[in-house]
Amino acid sequence: MTLTLYNTLTRRKEPFEPIDPKNVRMYVCGPTVYDLAHIGNARPIIVFDVLFRLLRHLYGEQHVTYARNITDVDDKINARAVERFPEMPPTEAIRKLTEETTAQFHKDIAALGVLPPTVEPRATDHIAEMRVLCDELVANGHAYVGEDHVLFAVGSMPDYGKLARRSLEEMEAGARVDVAPYKRGPMDFVLWKPSKPGEPSWPSPAGIATPGRPGWHIECSAMAGKHLGNVFDIHGGGIDLVFPHHENEIAQSRCAHGTSVMANVWMHNGFLQVEGEKMSKSLGNFVTIKELFDEWRGYSWPGQVARFAMLGTHYRQPIDFSQDALDQASIALSGFKTWAADIPGASPSREFMDALSDDLNTPRAIAELHRLSQLAQRGVHEQTDRMTKPGAMLEKLEASPAAQLSASLSFLGLDMESYDRNWVQNQSRLSISEEQSAKIAQLISARLAARKAKNWAESDRIRDELAAMGIQLKDGKDPQTGEAITMWEVKR
Repeated sequence: MTLTLYNTLTRRKEPFEPIDPKNVRMYVCGPTVYDLAHIGNARPIIVFDVLFRLLRHLYGEQHVTYARNITDVDDKINARAVERFPEMPPTEAIRKLTEETTAQFHKDIAALGVLPPTVEPRATDHIAEMRVLCDELVANGHAYVGEDHVLFAVGSMPDYGKLARRSLEEMEAGARVDVAPYKRGPMDFVLWKPSKPGEPSWPSPAGIATPGRPGWHIECSAMAGKHLGNVFDIHGGGIDLVFPHHENEIAQSRCAHGTSVMANVWMHNGFLQVEGEKMSKSLGNFVTIKELFDEWRGYSWPGQVARFAMLGTHYRQPIDFSQDALDQASIALSGFKTWAADIPGASPSREFMDALSDDLNTPRAIAELHRLSQLAQRGVHEQTDRMTKPGAMLEKLEASPAAQLSASLSFLGLDMESYDRNWVQNQSRLSISEEQSAKIAQLISARLAARKAKNWAESDRIRDELAAMGIQLKDGKDPQTGEAITMWEVKR
């Protein structure tokens, strides 16, 4: 099984060859903690969590280092802190905002089934490394000082724009750049700037007397270099970060260290829309992860449903996040839960692993989940129940479709036990007890059996009984198997 990944730098899929198979290293840009994380932020977190799991499977848990940063010094943070906590001194307000927002971020992504990264560096813990980078870049002529700012001299790097595949002339023509008298070139960007009163500040590099703070791009270069080295294997993030953030990271790191690359493979996930439109507060379709869990479109959606809905689209493609997508994800997971069998020692199917190894082809992997579910539903795994030798039965079960289905779901970070528990909690928020939920499930199962037998009178009777309980049904078909399945909700 060969892992292939699409490399934004080369614009093609390539076999992944780590620099050191015993020390595979990946960096992914994490959140800027000025506000609650939204579902667009969730996509790269989920995508690269799947890649992290796959790398650990291929090379061993102890041989993979995954760094995902926290940006806790930024213009947006400063502005939001003053807005949220006007009664507090600015530095205290900033600390309170970043601590609260980071805590909520961790809670949100844990509910999405995301593994903790190996290391989670924070920008404010790496100021010394940022100052060293600034000094190195000034010393070798790739940066300069102007009015207490340190700026990167874009013109000093002949192949600047290689990641975005845009020439300097094209970028200058299309960019909205800050015009400042201390800038030598219009595309030159800030590595360090003086702090305003009330903003966080540290001693400045390059002999500048005025205390200051880092620019955004230098933060990731410093954190990645500190924890992964001057050149590492994979750098990931959203497609919106290709330019200028990742382009500028490359420029800083390469020019400071004299390397030909910063990372060998650059991976980017596609944009996210909500119900077919770009997510924005002005359109009223801005959805935070916390809001999705609390209540969105009348439901508190389990994290496993949101995760599965995200994985239904290939990571490089745009995704349309919608209630229908969540409904379909919930239907599919309910079916998988019914037919999966958790057998210790069982492994995902070969077809499933081959799909993930093909540039994280999660739609193909999910198609394999449906195939395994169909086989299990047909009773293939039940043949082992008639076996009398415990050892032989376990050996058979480990290779059964039901066991492979369970192992594959687990590999994707989909915890079916947690899914069940969260779904029951979701219904209880809508005044449905666990006992009532079980009763509803029994009635729906009986109704499905009646419909399969074309006993329409019994089907209608059960539907009416559920309606009298305040339950509204939504009939549909499993998108892969075509099997009839029914979802329910409390009438509003």
